[in-house]
Amino acid sequence: MTRLAVLILTCNEEKNIADCIKSASFADEIVVIDSGSTDATESIAVALGAHFCCHAMQEDGFAGQRNFALAQTEADWVFYLDADERLTDEAGREIRAMADKNESAAYKIKRLNLVLGQCMRYGAHRPDWSLRLYPRQAVHWRGVVHESAELSIPVRCLQEPMQHYTYKDWETYFRKFNQYTTLAAQNMKKKGARAGFAGILLHPLFGFFKAYVLRQGWRDGLLGFIMSVLAGFSTFVKYIKLRYL
Repeated sequence: MTRLAVLILTCNEEKNIADCIKSASFADEIVVIDSGSTDATESIAVALGAHFCCHAMQEDGFAGQRNFALAQTEADWVFYLDADERLTDEAGREIRAMADKNESAAYKIKRLNLVLGQCMRYGAHRPDWSLRLYPRQAVHWRGVVHESAELSIPVRCLQEPMQHYTYKDWETYFRKFNQYTTLAAQNMKKKGARAGFAGILLHPLFGFFKAYVLRQGWRDGLLGFIMSVLAGFSTFVKYIKLRYL
């Protein structure tokens, strides 16, 4: 039987890490890569049997963290799971079955995004597909913020979805908002992007229009409107930060 490891990136996730690890109990090994938690993340993870590694976030951002995680296990297959995500029993059985088949392929899983307890069906937080299950030696990551996997094998889709508790409260939202907009601005600067007045004005407007109209965020009610506004605002802040780097 092939060995399967679940890899989890964390930073101050004491409110999430226990449920996350428990949902991955089907794996042979759970590895937590932590970028500097100051809360009880480590003690909770270790108590639940996870292998805990500290690794500060470097210039290569989340891709660097994911590549570092690959080196912390000798498992044949790896599944990347974020601390605010949960795998159902059905998803766990399917992931285990695909690893045991041991075919040369990577697998995407559908994420159902929950914002403040509401499952979002449209807009900026509509269900999305994320590539997460790989033969360990077949993947390498690149990208600071929206990292992506470099692959030379076929990509397939899992049938069972997982749950993504994107934001449980506004404090969490704005903490991640600040982190992601800063990393995105730094990444844009590396690529030579510039932020002029027109870009600062027009990109956020299109961000709202894309989420609320093109992706039908209006169908999720008031929260759909709020998240569409914030999608535009995050674009605005990203370009402001770029402007002043």
